[in-house]
Amino acid sequence: MHYRILGSTGMRTSVVGVGTWQFGGEWAHDFSQTEVDLILDEAAACGINFIDTAECYGDHLSERLIGDYLSRRDRSRWIVATKFGHYFHSFMRRTDDYSVNGARLQLESSLRSLRVETIDLYQFHSGPDDSFRNDELWTMLDEQKRAGKIRHLGVSILGKGSVTQAREARSVGAEVLQVVYNRLDRRPEQDYFPHVQRGRLGILARVPLASGLLTGKYKTGAAFLPNDYRSTLDPEKLNHDLEEVERIRAAEVPDGVPMAQWALAWCLQNSAVSTVIPGCKDAAQVRANAAAADLVEG
Repeated sequence: MHYRILGSTGMRTSVVGVGTWQFGGEWAHDFSQTEVDLILDEAAACGINFIDTAECYGDHLSERLIGDYLSRRDRSRWIVATKFGHYFHSFMRRTDDYSVNGARLQLESSLRSLRVETIDLYQFHSGPDDSFRNDELWTMLDEQKRAGKIRHLGVSILGKGSVTQAREARSVGAEVLQVVYNRLDRRPEQDYFPHVQRGRLGILARVPLASGLLTGKYKTGAAFLPNDYRSTLDPEKLNHDLEEVERIRAAEVPDGVPMAQWALAWCLQNSAVSTVIPGCKDAAQVRANAAAADLVEG
């Protein structure tokens, strides 16, 4: 495993982390604690030290599974990131709350669920610009940092993007941006990375496998189960993306290199990216993801 410093935080993160949206039950599988333990134990064995979760991956369900695991392992070896801004109600149903009081309550819920005293990275989660520009919110979060409940602040930018949040992240005390970045979606290179360099921001690349499309497992016309997030994607765009994946596989992926590992390494070739945070369904996928580090320099 290789490691990079996450922006100005000083945290030394593995270049491959573990994304945990799947633990919340919206990817066609309900994870048991045993399955989560096996995944995170394998991640640790591979040198991975970064976990990304959120308040709305289930109703703090992902956090609780991670928290149970952390309560029985060495907490100090893990960098734990979570988020605020949503309440989970049911499959793909959430309501937003970026208010000062809402964020404070979510922070306390996340601390209890994760069974930690301090969250290493606490992120504004896919919110609109008007909520982001609430000075009172960031003042409260800075107070929570001084109280020792948060180490560092970040912004997880909505999938459709916000140049405003990338440009102004540093001014509100954020040190990290989490963005959708993969071989099918290169918008961050123009929209965000210039601000990253100026503000010494760390970058977490989420959806680095394009929701599994860049694994090469799926062909045009692929269908997903009703309780799988991907069943909500626009079918026309999905087929267009799958056609592009086939073109990329033929033109860009070296012979003998698994496409998923290539896709993760592709993100990490950009020095602006500190860590990719792919999801995984089992320990074998963790090992495969971690092997992407062998394809890039530190």
